[in-house]
Amino acid sequence: MPYKVIRSPLYQNYPNPFNPITKIEYDLPNISHVNLKVYNLLGQEVETLVDEIQEAGYKSVEWKAQQTASGMYFYKFVAEKFTDTKKMLLVR
Repeated sequence: MPYKVIRSPLYQNYPNPFNPITKIEYDLPNISHVNLKVYNLLGQEVETLVDEIQEAGYKSVEWKAQQTASGMYFYKFVAEKFTDTKKMLLVR
Protein backbone atom coordinates (compact mmCIF):
# COMPACT_ATOMS: atom_id res chain seq x y z
CA MET A 1 0.00 0.00 0.00
CA PRO A 2 1.55 3.37 -0.95
CA TYR A 3 2.10 5.86 1.82
CA LYS A 4 1.41 9.56 1.70
CA VAL A 5 4.38 11.91 2.08
CA ILE A 6 3.44 14.89 4.17
CA ARG A 7 5.43 18.03 3.40
CA SER A 8 6.10 20.48 6.18
CA PRO A 9 4.25 23.78 5.72
CA LEU A 10 7.30 25.59 7.17
CA TYR A 11 10.16 26.54 4.84
CA GLN A 12 13.81 27.24 5.65
CA ASN A 13 14.47 30.93 6.22
CA TYR A 14 16.14 32.90 3.44
CA PRO A 15 18.85 34.02 3.35
CA ASN A 16 20.61 31.74 5.79
CA PRO A 17 23.09 32.77 7.13
CA PHE A 18 21.73 36.30 7.28
CA ASN A 19 22.59 39.82 8.42
CA PRO A 20 20.40 41.45 9.79
CA ILE A 21 17.06 40.53 8.11
CA THR A 22 15.72 37.13 7.08
CA LYS A 23 12.39 35.92 5.70
CA ILE A 24 10.43 32.95 7.08
CA GLU A 25 7.72 31.47 4.84
CA TYR A 26 4.96 28.93 5.46
CA ASP A 27 1.77 27.53 3.89
CA LEU A 28 -1.44 27.06 5.83
CA PRO A 29 -3.82 24.39 4.47
CA ASN A 30 -6.74 25.90 6.40
CA ILE A 31 -7.54 28.67 8.86
CA SER A 32 -5.35 28.19 11.93
CA HIS A 33 -4.02 29.86 15.03
CA VAL A 34 -0.34 30.40 14.18
CA ASN A 35 2.44 30.85 16.68
CA LEU A 36 5.95 31.59 15.36
CA LYS A 37 8.72 32.36 17.84
CA VAL A 38 12.50 32.77 17.73
CA TYR A 39 14.69 31.14 20.42
CA ASN A 40 18.40 31.30 21.24
CA LEU A 41 20.64 28.27 21.86
CA LEU A 42 19.68 28.24 25.54
CA GLY A 43 16.02 27.85 24.61
CA GLN A 44 15.15 31.37 25.73
CA GLU A 45 12.50 33.16 23.72
CA VAL A 46 14.01 36.04 21.75
CA GLU A 47 10.95 37.31 19.88
CA THR A 48 7.39 36.39 18.92
CA LEU A 49 6.90 36.96 15.19
CA VAL A 50 3.30 35.71 14.83
CA ASP A 51 0.60 34.90 17.39
CA GLU A 52 -2.78 35.14 15.68
CA ILE A 53 -5.48 33.35 13.72
CA GLN A 54 -4.66 33.40 10.00
CA GLU A 55 -6.52 32.44 6.84
CA ALA A 56 -5.31 29.54 4.69
CA GLY A 57 -2.59 30.23 2.12
CA TYR A 58 1.02 31.25 1.68
CA LYS A 59 2.45 33.57 4.35
CA SER A 60 5.81 35.20 4.99
CA VAL A 61 7.26 37.21 7.85
CA GLU A 62 10.57 39.03 8.23
CA TRP A 63 12.73 38.84 11.33
CA LYS A 64 14.70 42.06 11.79
CA ALA A 65 17.55 41.13 14.11
CA GLN A 66 19.41 44.46 14.22
CA GLN A 67 19.62 44.45 18.02
CA THR A 68 20.44 40.73 18.31
CA ALA A 69 23.89 39.16 18.78
CA SER A 70 25.48 36.92 16.15
CA GLY A 71 24.86 33.22 16.61
CA MET A 72 22.59 30.24 16.01
CA TYR A 73 18.87 30.71 16.53
CA PHE A 74 15.82 28.47 16.18
CA TYR A 75 12.36 29.36 14.99
CA LYS A 76 9.43 27.28 16.15
CA PHE A 77 6.18 27.15 14.17
CA VAL A 78 2.94 25.89 15.72
CA ALA A 79 -0.35 25.77 13.78
CA GLU A 80 -3.19 23.64 15.09
CA LYS A 81 -1.68 20.16 15.68
CA PHE A 82 1.47 20.76 13.60
CA THR A 83 4.80 21.84 15.13
CA ASP A 84 8.16 22.29 13.40
CA THR A 85 11.46 23.88 14.37
CA LYS A 86 14.28 25.01 12.10
CA LYS A 87 17.65 26.63 12.76
CA MET A 88 19.14 29.82 11.32
CA LEU A 89 22.46 31.62 11.63
CA LEU A 90 22.89 35.35 12.22
CA VAL A 91 26.38 36.49 11.15
CA ARG A 92 27.61 40.04 11.67
